[in-house]
Amino acid sequence: YSHSHIGHGKSYVSFDVVLRYLRHLGHRVLYVQNVTDVGHLLDNGEDRLLKQSKIDRVHPMQVAETYTRSYFEDMDKLGVLRPDISPRATGHVTEQIDLTKKLLEKGFAYEADGSVYFDVRKFGDYGRLSGRNLENMMEGTRVETRSEKRHPADFALWKKAGQEHIMRWPSPWGEGFPGWHIECSAMSMKYLGESFDIHGGGMDNQFPHHECEIAQSVCATGKPFVKYWMHNNLVTVGGQKMSKSLGNFVTLKDAFKKYDPLVIRFFILQSHYRSTLDFSDEAVGAAKAGLEKLVNTVRNIRMEIAKAETEQRPETREVDLQKYRSRFDEAMDDDFNAPQAIAVMFDLGKEMNQALNSYKKLSPSELRAVNTFFAECGITILGILPGESPMT
Repeated sequence: YSHSHIGHGKSYVSFDVVLRYLRHLGHRVLYVQNVTDVGHLLDNGEDRLLKQSKIDRVHPMQVAETYTRSYFEDMDKLGVLRPDISPRATGHVTEQIDLTKKLLEKGFAYEADGSVYFDVRKFGDYGRLSGRNLENMMEGTRVETRSEKRHPADFALWKKAGQEHIMRWPSPWGEGFPGWHIECSAMSMKYLGESFDIHGGGMDNQFPHHECEIAQSVCATGKPFVKYWMHNNLVTVGGQKMSKSLGNFVTLKDAFKKYDPLVIRFFILQSHYRSTLDFSDEAVGAAKAGLEKLVNTVRNIRMEIAKAETEQRPETREVDLQKYRSRFDEAMDDDFNAPQAIAVMFDLGKEMNQALNSYKKLSPSELRAVNTFFAECGITILGILPGESPMT
């Protein structure tokens, strides 16, 4: 319902690196990103798309289409690989109704005045992911607490549509629209199966969104939902969360007016995905200087390759490249530690700069091997160096 900001960039760049590294290791990865074009509710129960459509005086689907295109434009510039499937909530209403009916039939949900709610007290593990105690949960999360709920933490699977609600579908409970949580479970299970390996998202989605996904999915299928949950931390500004509601956000489009998208990507990856990242012009400027240093090193290596081939130099073994490969792999194998992996590249760059500036004459094959290392690590896996990745 709006343009993506730096905080969104951190999330999708972080998981892009996970995707790239898993594929680099030889895994076949099916990557699904949901497009929430209905049902993402404000605390007062109003749909965010509907609210924006009133402001812009356009149809809600025009809002969804405009900002979906905007999102992919920004991600393309950041070098984020396109997902294999980008299902839209509005295109999977039938699956969401079927999942809601199943939860009603099994006794995990109840109808109330044309809406359907999940009864959180029927799922004993509710709150386990976020470490919350159900009895201590306060009223009101993303959906306004209403008297028709049996428990304040109960969440909407299906919402009755008011007269002003443009986006509405027929259902066994009357005309309405799906809740935010049910659409994610319905779409992910349709394309990834009832149980799948990795579910990503922002730290702020852990509760209530992911807790609700787990509850409704496990209760509907009787199977574990996800093996591994990965949550990226937030981008902050002066220690405060960057968000549209606080008005302290910088859109990616505005950031790209000042900085090359690769600089923004490099800035993001200097922080581990589970760590916060504080945004400032000074911090991005420092990232720009660091990236330029690395790019210049790689450029000099490529120029030296041509020179070495012309001179027909003999074979050399001056650089212990295996040491750097092992360190890089160890960093990435340790919960995708991109900052540490980048540090390995800088260490190799430092050694190469010393070699290039000395009397040593590295052979073409050794220089090509180093160049290949930077290409694999810096282009294919991390996506921080200019050049075409074979994955794009």
